[in-house]
Amino acid sequence: MRGIKTPRLTLEPQVAAHADELFAALSDPAIYEYENQPPRSLDWLRQRLAKLESRQSPDAREQWLNWVVRPHAAKLIGYVQATVFADGRAMIAYELASSHWGRGLAGEAAGAMLAELRERYGVQVAMAVFKRRNSRSRRLLERLGFQPASPEVRNRHCVEPDEDLMFRNMGTDHVSPA
Repeated sequence: MRGIKTPRLTLEPQVAAHADELFAALSDPAIYEYENQPPRSLDWLRQRLAKLESRQSPDAREQWLNWVVRPHAAKLIGYVQATVFADGRAMIAYELASSHWGRGLAGEAAGAMLAELRERYGVQVAMAVFKRRNSRSRRLLERLGFQPASPEVRNRHCVEPDEDLMFRNMGTDHVSPA
């Protein structure tokens, strides 16, 4: 895994040493308006990040790629991540502190990650699940070229009734989001 630079951001491979800075960014209650909750404690986050440093699931069937997002020479503002499957699909996620919303930084970070997933990891289809009420995430994914998944694809992915699944074909082989 390598770092990624964009015009305004640096995406650094996430490691346990990022826990202090990331804990501060992820303690923003606005992030959790629709789902999840802040990290339980700094120690819990440090242990979680250490586990993710393996970059793979315990059965080695999935690659876990996590980057922290940092404006050049500034404090961390969140993360982008992808679970990459052997069949050329990836599930992506992202979280940025609310003080950095509305500036295009999430799109810049996620777009850079998607390019890296396609070029370096051979990802053909990227998918994202989010709460239906989260219009910010929907707009971000639409700007990144994602489309709504069909009801049958949603059902195969066990998407909750209050969630949506969107996907983006990134390769020429047209892998199905199934």
